[in-house]
Formats: sequence, structure tokens, C-alpha cells
Amino acid sequence: MQEAITEADLDSSPRAAAARLVLSSGFQRAVIGLILLNAVTLGLETSASVTEAAGGALHALDQALLWIFTAELLLRIYAFRTRFFRDPWGLFDLVVVAIAWVPASGPLAVLRALRVLRVLRLISVVPSLRRVVEAMLAALPGMGSIVLLMSLIFYVFAVMATKLFGEGMAEQFGTLGASLFTLFQLMTLDDWANIVKPAMELQPYALLFFMPFIVVSTFVVLNLFIGVIVDSIQTLREQEPEGVQEQIARDREQREQAELLAEIRALREALKARS
Repeated sequence: MQEAITEADLDSSPRAAAARLVLSSGFQRAVIGLILLNAVTLGLETSASVTEAAGGALHALDQALLWIFTAELLLRIYAFRTRFFRDPWGLFDLVVVAIAWVPASGPLAVLRALRVLRVLRLISVVPSLRRVVEAMLAALPGMGSIVLLMSLIFYVFAVMATKLFGEGMAEQFGTLGASLFTLFQLMTLDDWANIVKPAMELQPYALLFFMPFIVVSTFVVLNLFIGVIVDSIQTLREQEPEGVQEQIARDREQREQAELLAEIRALREALKARS
């Protein structure tokens, strides 16, 4: 949103000056630096020794950074007005900063831990991170089909594993739920040998059951997730520059038309004044 607004807001008004400041590379780098500094302070607060030695200074720095982030948000709202609230990333920043202002006492004490969410603002500030998240969101429909496929595979293999190994390995395959959990562990290849070997002692041909499942779930289905996300990133990368350039060209054309109409009106007024 903000990159597309850059050319549209180039006028001499204070709001346009604020927009140019917010969109400037120096301002963006300063915000990134402050977010990283805030991440360091929040991490240091988890250390008991550091908190005991410099807890007051860390708290004061944290509050100062919160005020800076709030002022930055207010400046963006002033610069972009209603367009700020139509930008999902702007709303994300607003929610993250607003959570930090909720009093973290009493029943809301758990919200104190949510202050670390301010570090996630780095996603909205860094364009490359934004593209990755947007690509993941755009890939959700395709990923949903893969999740459905994986669910079917898990269910079929879990029913088969419960019937084949449930009596001899009750802890791993005694119930359908236990079988689903064990198959998920196999998919991640976590200690898979200590699961497959006892099963092979019960059923000599158990390897013919586990190997297809591991190959399909680990090396095929999971790579489908990666493929869908990579394809989504590539699609956004191809579409984004064109969309931004079209928006800039359209804004420039509208501005030039408005300037031309103003010149025509001025010329008409001058001719009337002479006649």
C-alpha cells in the first residue's frame, strides 16, 4: 500500500511531507533499528541476573521505545488517513502496539508476555519479509488441499497400524489417536528407528508398511507445501512490480490532468479579465 502511495502524495501539504518522511529509506531503517533494539531489551528481561542489575533501565528503555512506536503510528495515520486503516499491515502494527498499552496487571498480567509481539513489526517494515508472509497467505487455498490429502493418508495408515500393531505395541498403536501421534512422529523422522524395529519384530514385513508412509508423507507431501509456497512467492514477485508501476503511472496521469485543468481555468479567467 505505502509504496504505491509514494507518487500520489507528492505535493507541498504537511500531510504529504509526513508521507514522504514515513516512506523515506532513512526513516524505515531507523524503525528497523528500534525494533531490533526492542527485541534485545525484551530478551535481556528474561535473564534474572540482568534484570536484577539493570531492570529499571531496561523498563525505561522499553517504555521509551513504546512511545516512539506510538508516535510513528500516529504519524503514519496522519499521513495516510483512511488509507492506513485499509492496509492490513498498518492494522497489524496498530494491534501489536495497542496490546503493549494494555495494563499488564491482575487478570491481564499474561498480556505482559505479549509485548514481544512488537518484534513481529519487523515483518511489516521489511518488504522482503512482507512478501514471504503475503505469499504464505496467498498459498493457503492450495495448502488446504494438501492438508486434506495428508489427513486422508494419515487416517488410512493409522487405521491399518492400529489393526496390525495395536496388540503388540499398545503404547504406540493401541488406539487410533496413539497411532496418529506415532505416525506424525514418523513423518518428522524423530526416533523413527526405535518405532520401526520393534514393529518388525512383531511383523517381519512391517517395513513394507512404514517405508511407503515415510516416503509419501515426508518426501512427497511436505515438499508439496514447499512447492506451493515457492510458486506463490514467484507469482507475487512477478505481479507486484507491475502493479506498483501501474498505480504510480495512474496517479501521475491524474495529477497531470488536474494541473492541466487548473492551467486552463487560469487562462480562461485571464482572458475574461482582459475582455
